[in-house]
Amino acid sequence: MIDKDMQQKLITAAKLATKNSYAPYSNFRVGAAILTSNDKIFTGVNIENRSYGLTVCAERNAVAKMIDDGEKEIKAAAIFAADSQVPIPPCGACRQVLSEFGSNIEIFYSCNEEEITATTISNLLPEDSLFELKKR
Repeated sequence: MIDKDMQQKLITAAKLATKNSYAPYSNFRVGAAILTSNDKIFTGVNIENRSYGLTVCAERNAVAKMIDDGEKEIKAAAIFAADSQVPIPPCGACRQVLSEFGSNIEIFYSCNEEEITATTISNLLPEDSLFELKKR
């Protein structure tokens, strides 16, 4: 279980990351922070493209950095939507990518540093049959 101090640290890291977001089309900046089992934090930002389907979410960019650094176990992920009035959970694609690294990952999301929603990837992606197949 991630304590409140670490939750805040992850949300702050995700918020700081939004400064590097590339969102010229939507002006909707998102940052993510991934905490690994080795207590390393990796951040990522959304990167938009004129061909909107080629846009990459902040969570997936953070996971890519984590993998590139040799890490493969996620304890928690935080998402910060800088230009939203409400906390935004990971999209379906990001839920699937995060679930690749475990079904008990804690997820925190916020649009300000005071209101943090906490859940798990298994609550956001129940009955994840692809995760079950991976275990076989």
